[in-house]
Amino acid sequence: MQKSLDRKLAAIHADPYNCREFILADAKDADMALGLGAPGQSPELHAGEVRFKTLEQYREQMRLITRQGLVDIMLMSASSNYALTFGERLFADSHVTPAIRANDTTDIHLARGASYAAEAALPFRTASLDHAMCGHLDCKPEERSLGANLGLYSVTFNNDLRRDIETLERFHAFREEAERKGFRYFLEVFDPNVATGIAPETLPHYLNDMITRMLAGVAPAGRPVFLKIVYHGPRAMEELVRFDPHLVAGILGGSSGTTRDAFQLLHDAQKYGAKVALFGRKINHAENQLAFVQFLRLIVDGVIQPVDAVKAYHAVLGKLGIAPTRSLEDDLKVTEQSMSYAGGKAVTVPPTSPPAPAPAPAAPAPAIVAAQPSANGNGKPSANGTANGNGWHVPSRPLVTESRPPRENEVGGRAFAVTADGRPDFGKMTPNDRLAYHRARLGLGG
Repeated sequence: MQKSLDRKLAAIHADPYNCREFILADAKDADMALGLGAPGQSPELHAGEVRFKTLEQYREQMRLITRQGLVDIMLMSASSNYALTFGERLFADSHVTPAIRANDTTDIHLARGASYAAEAALPFRTASLDHAMCGHLDCKPEERSLGANLGLYSVTFNNDLRRDIETLERFHAFREEAERKGFRYFLEVFDPNVATGIAPETLPHYLNDMITRMLAGVAPAGRPVFLKIVYHGPRAMEELVRFDPHLVAGILGGSSGTTRDAFQLLHDAQKYGAKVALFGRKINHAENQLAFVQFLRLIVDGVIQPVDAVKAYHAVLGKLGIAPTRSLEDDLKVTEQSMSYAGGKAVTVPPTSPPAPAPAPAAPAPAIVAAQPSANGNGKPSANGTANGNGWHVPSRPLVTESRPPRENEVGGRAFAVTADGRPDFGKMTPNDRLAYHRARLGLGG
């Protein structure tokens, strides 16, 4: 099956300025940083006790989101890749591309009580490319297509000549091995994790210069398929994209923040040139990960705006009987987000507009939303939906929040691309097809 990542990258390179394709990735690789804390806290908590979800619960979310079919990449640790890609063949009939975290520099060594992330990052690598590709060392050529052939490689520059040269040398060695083995990678460039002496207003431009400088000496065969960087606002993103539109820019999500933080970040980054977003904690800490991912896709497909998406997401939680972590009013706020992996250094993302105040219960309906205000505006059920108590209702046709999307190839009288087992094949749909599919499935008309 063709992977949606490959199709979208081809479309982006064919027309980088006008292409509306957008790549979404779920980053479920946090076990290579946080250890036991990667899956998040378990709801089975007792006073004074911190209990985490299990590794199996973490992997179950990977399965559900992959089967949902709205992301293009599932980023995992090499051990989770072995379990799901080799053991279960989860990606064999999916347009979703499996990927591994190919290195784990010391600024993401986040064991409880550790102080590694407070010191200047040192390059380090646990994963073996052979393990990712075939499950053991010394793969035979014909075995290299069995597993994952995509990985994330991260670097952290701290304006320290000795350490930064070591980082570049390790990156050089990785690139050569990856090219020889036919392993693709995307490049993550973290913000400095220690004081650098660089003025905050200059830092985004220092990073842009370091990215373009380090890749200027790399021929196409050794270059990353895309970038994963901190979003520092319109100016920094636009200057990078303008310099080389074929250096596909993507953003990282940083800390979880509010739902508005996540949705607004995605919308703004896309507006100013980003073509990829990789969200880890923002997805993993969501009250319902499948519904959250669906709204990410609706935003990048132009179906819904961030503020309306937050309102609709809360309406979906109400429909599902899930208590939100924050009130709607609080979840609509834009907060200062920490964009470093460790969460210890706050990077302020320049806002494009002032935060919108919380709406009154009878706020007017947006043009296209997954959950709309009730027709009578008083919070009571309307003829075609169920009220959740705040003036919003959820259409009787639910969002894709089950483990598998509906098994159908026709929605609203229109046929759409499907997989071999009859599920919607979003990887083969154009943005217009996906928009039409969601509108028809949600009962919103053509």
